[in-house]
Amino acid sequence: MSRKQHWDTAYDQKSEGQFSWHQETPALSLELMQEAGITRACSVIDIGGGTSRIVDSLLDMGLSDIAVLDLSENALRAAQRRLGMPGATVTWIAADITTWQAGRQFDIWHDRAVFHFLIDPADRAAYIRALSDSLSPGGHAIIATFAPDGPDKCSGLPVQRYSPDMLAATLGVQFKLLRHHHHLHQTPWGTPQAFQFSLFRKTG
Repeated sequence: MSRKQHWDTAYDQKSEGQFSWHQETPALSLELMQEAGITRACSVIDIGGGTSRIVDSLLDMGLSDIAVLDLSENALRAAQRRLGMPGATVTWIAADITTWQAGRQFDIWHDRAVFHFLIDPADRAAYIRALSDSLSPGGHAIIATFAPDGPDKCSGLPVQRYSPDMLAATLGVQFKLLRHHHHLHQTPWGTPQAFQFSLFRKTG
């Protein structure tokens, strides 16, 4: 089964509240966006956005240049249905981040739990190229992965766990680590999962 088939099937079979990563309010992501100096004029892309509520929060803040990318068209359709008319202003992108080319740049790149699924070095390198090409000079990236004490699998797939320093080394010198948090996420059924959230600035 391809990656796309895996995620389309997952989103076809479950509602958003049945996924382990579901959050009603993405508080830490929003806090790091504030740290990055987000304003209503900023452009933001949410990588692997799926049915995440981050887009709802960005719309509530008055942002008008928002893109959501996900491999699963089923996930994007579910998010669009939830948002209704406000979602019409969002750019919805059904694509694999390892092959996608933006053709533009964003002020803020947000990824909660995509990068850790890329266990193939070639896929990681493709992601980093997309990040480098798509983030404005001086722009900020917020990347959350499972921490070293987090799960080693998610949705039946293996993951690569990271410390903030390990993630910084993987991304390379073009991205300066500004701040990081160890975060204990509670799944909808009460199981704790250890994440790390890191805020980077593109220096080149």
